[in-house]
Amino acid sequence: MDLGLKGKTALVCASSKGLGRACALSLAREGVNVVMSARGADALEAAAEAIRAETGVQVTTVVADVATADGRARLLAACPRPDILVNNAGGPKPGDFRDWTRDDWIAALDANMLAPIELIRATVDGMIERRFGRIVNITSAAVKMPIETLGLSNGARSGLTGFVAGLARQVVAHNVTINNLLPGPFETDRLLNTMKAAATASQTAEQLFEERRQRNPAKRFGDPAEFGDACAFLCGARAGFITGQNLVMDGGAYPGTL
Repeated sequence: MDLGLKGKTALVCASSKGLGRACALSLAREGVNVVMSARGADALEAAAEAIRAETGVQVTTVVADVATADGRARLLAACPRPDILVNNAGGPKPGDFRDWTRDDWIAALDANMLAPIELIRATVDGMIERRFGRIVNITSAAVKMPIETLGLSNGARSGLTGFVAGLARQVVAHNVTINNLLPGPFETDRLLNTMKAAATASQTAEQLFEERRQRNPAKRFGDPAEFGDACAFLCGARAGFITGQNLVMDGGAYPGTL
């Protein structure tokens, strides 16, 4: 299917690895010129070069921390009028809420709620003027099914979800959509680090991996490429009637009907 995106420009945050990189690649395969960002220059440039070599689109890299005002300013200087915005940032540390300070909570909110809102605020009016805009926020399946050790993430991402629910209905008449992609267990560094943190003397990270695979109805973890393609579809010209939605991608792990 031709998604009708050739020649558009996308700003994809935190895209040197994992799900962000997968989104950048899937969009590039549709002919979208991509501005990629990450905090680490080496991994970012390596990812960008691989996407350039495969797709031939224009790929611009910006080394920046999206959770900071300075980082967002650099992103917007490089891409002030994106047609597509994919919000993404590394998740907060796992742990017990009794150990988290106010600074921990503010850092989680800055990265996983306030930064996406700031980037939306800076770009949505241009999308409205051009009568085309697609915003996808990478959040987490924990928004629907909270994970005990990821309370910082549960809280911050749920706040973003509530904000998007209202704004998405205000801008869709201008062919601007805002949706959230909620990943469950995908084969990423983030999942590996979470498993390592949960490992004990009696159960290694590898054993936890296998146990969790078997517990998932799909009997596997997700492939980041599947996630990237779902993102590209939501960004497509033919997805203009989908907005304010929370698409869970977790192999069937979430047991609810809504």
